[in-house]
Order: sequence, then structure tokens, then C-alpha cells
Amino acid sequence: MPDLTQFAWIAWLVVILVCVIIELLSLEFTFLMIAAGSVGGLATNLLGGPWWLQILVALALSVLLILTIRPLLLRVMHRGADPTPSNVDALLGMAGRVVLAIGETGGQARLANGETWTAHLAPGTSDPLDAGTPVVVTRIQGSTAFVMRAPATHGAAAATEGGTPE
Repeated sequence: MPDLTQFAWIAWLVVILVCVIIELLSLEFTFLMIAAGSVGGLATNLLGGPWWLQILVALALSVLLILTIRPLLLRVMHRGADPTPSNVDALLGMAGRVVLAIGETGGQARLANGETWTAHLAPGTSDPLDAGTPVVVTRIQGSTAFVMRAPATHGAAAATEGGTPE
């Protein structure tokens, strides 16, 4: 019966290849670091190290690379990225106005971006909101915006108090 450990280099090549393919799909550098650690295991194999030492070297090298090099690569990759939130993240904190009164069963709100959303009261908010009330989006769940009454600004507070410029 042949000694299968003499063919371990083939297994290391397969692990490296699979990790590189997964890395090309994920682009998060985790599998690239595992592939690099596996190169260490392959090198240990080619130098005649026992199978347990190959695995130990590959594991130690992978963990070391994930903890040291990966964060640096991610920082470099995201250095010029646009920090502007997009998609649902861009809606959180967005102002709007109630279009159809929002009560226990919900209503509608038109957001500052011009979109009209099905709206419900944010958790912890119990007072219904009448049409025209300024609101702020606190959460998006599916196609529903959870809103609460917008905090009054200084200018708006003066106008609601009946203050007029003289």
C-alpha cells in the first residue's frame, strides 16, 4: 500500500487553488491569506517536514497573515472609497413629511428624496402623526419606513411659538 503522505503536495496545491478561486469571488483577502499560509504548508512538505508540521505551519502562517496583513490591505483598498451611504443606509435619518396620517395601522410619508413610503410609527412612539407633520426615518424594514416626529429646529420653534421678526 502506498504512503499517501508522499502525495500531500498535490493536496496543498488543491487547497491553494480553491482558496484563490474563493478569494476572487469574495474580495475580502481572508482566503488569500489562507492560500498564502498553505504555501507555507507546501514549502514545509517540499522540505520533508511531517504532515502535522505542514498543517501547523500553514495554520500559524494563515492566522498571522489574517491578523496583520489583511487589515492593512483592507485599509488600502478602501482608502479612496466614497463614504456616502447608499441604498437603505442613505434613508436612515432622512427627513420627510407625512402624506397620509400615520397611526396604529400605518400611513404614508414622502421623504426628502421625493419617494413616498408606507410608514409606521417608530417603536416607542405612540402619538399618531397628522398629514404635513415633519418626520425622520429611524428604520427601514422591507418596504416600510419607521418614522418619528422630527425634532423642532430653532427657526421652526420660533415660528410655532408665534414669534415674528420685527
